[in-house]
Amino acid sequence: MIDFRPVIFVNGILLLVLAAAMAVPALVDLASDDLDWQVFALSGIVTAFVGLAMMLATRRDDRPPFSTRQAFLLTTSVWVLMAGFAALPFSFSALGMSFTDGYFEAMSGLTTTGSTVIAGLDTAPRGILMWRALLHWLGGVGIIVMAVAILPILRIGGMQLFKMESSDKTEKVKPRTSQVASGIVVTYVGLTLVCGILLWWAGMTPFEAVCHAMSALSTGGFSTSDGSAGHWSSPLVHWILIVGMAAGGTTFVLFITPWRRGRWAILTDTQVRWFLAFLGFFSVVLALWQWIVNDMDAGEALTHASFTVVSLVTTTGFASTDYSLWGGFPQVVAFVLTFIGGCTGSTAGGVKVFRWQVLFQMAGTQLKRLLHPHGVFVIDFNRQRISDAVVDSVLGFVVVYFLTFSLFALALTVTGLDLVTAVTGSAQAISNVGPGLGDIIGPAGNFKPLPDAAKWLLSFEMMLGRLELFTVIVLFSRTFWRV
Repeated sequence: MIDFRPVIFVNGILLLVLAAAMAVPALVDLASDDLDWQVFALSGIVTAFVGLAMMLATRRDDRPPFSTRQAFLLTTSVWVLMAGFAALPFSFSALGMSFTDGYFEAMSGLTTTGSTVIAGLDTAPRGILMWRALLHWLGGVGIIVMAVAILPILRIGGMQLFKMESSDKTEKVKPRTSQVASGIVVTYVGLTLVCGILLWWAGMTPFEAVCHAMSALSTGGFSTSDGSAGHWSSPLVHWILIVGMAAGGTTFVLFITPWRRGRWAILTDTQVRWFLAFLGFFSVVLALWQWIVNDMDAGEALTHASFTVVSLVTTTGFASTDYSLWGGFPQVVAFVLTFIGGCTGSTAGGVKVFRWQVLFQMAGTQLKRLLHPHGVFVIDFNRQRISDAVVDSVLGFVVVYFLTFSLFALALTVTGLDLVTAVTGSAQAISNVGPGLGDIIGPAGNFKPLPDAAKWLLSFEMMLGRLELFTVIVLFSRTFWRV
């Protein structure tokens, strides 16, 4: 029998954190003389009351370690519950959003997807804009910590390869998980501050700079304008965001390892090299297309192509221009980029570069075996041999990933969506990208016109993609609940 008390207790703690975070947009609205500050204050009180009640009701003197089943249950329940309470300010604000729309917006924020149902962002209350960015930022922290501390233990999709050791025997080789988590948070805060200051220097207002810095580092994509990053015509703003998004899509552990290992490990990591190679290759391809086919200025073509590629690969979802107007080939490329994803241990979604590395090596190994049937070939990562268990986990994850994408695309068509909206909507949700393609949910559109059933499906799919599928799917297994 699963002991739910530790799960409820931790959920209560996180609800208190969420309630405290609501004070930030409340102060922003109060400074702007917007009465919506009362909405955030009331939502914060309700959230804090529920969180405190959950903690007091399940408090215990002993602190036994979490079991695997409790960890699975906690990971999923946190996102479901947090999104529900994070939706309260949206539903009670002057925007008059339904709970369905509010939950969709909150889940999109916490999963750093960036899909929105809000139109008229340029005139929206500042508190709401800050809340959206803050949800991205908080979700990004949770995602990174989950990636380095929880998923490796749960052995999700090959993530066991990145498991941290905590025994004294391995202390000198690999830092403790708690040390890594604290170092990541400090790095995350520092990079956000640097990005915000640079955006302010480049021409954004301090408020805009803070919101976009939080969205960029969390690879979220929420903007303060309906035009997204295209609202600013400055190439300097775009390139600062490009660097910020790329940093958010990189393994955060590598930002702190130089001080632990005495070398800049980020430059030698094969996953980062593949990641940068993906960004560089597709940026050049789309830049050449824009320059040659669409007769765009070379500098402008490189800027918009690089911005679009980095935004899609890191699953941020910012748009410097409406790339759906570039032609058929760029749209196909954009759709493919949706699935690549960033590095493991980053805030990015998608399949992840590490898994693509394993898949490509698997394909190469099969070809070699055809030529050399008696040869012995191994798959490695950073000069470390990968076990068959990890390879099987990766392959299983990718199969379930695309099967889930297909099933949700099919389900979305049942709700009345056209083929392009359903397919690209499912792709962006499971990869946590944000915009899809087409007139409705493309870079220049939003998700407001979608039926409520489609919004709930997409909300669930966002969570599935964010939590690496199996973390949620395992809860529907009869074996999981069996004593």
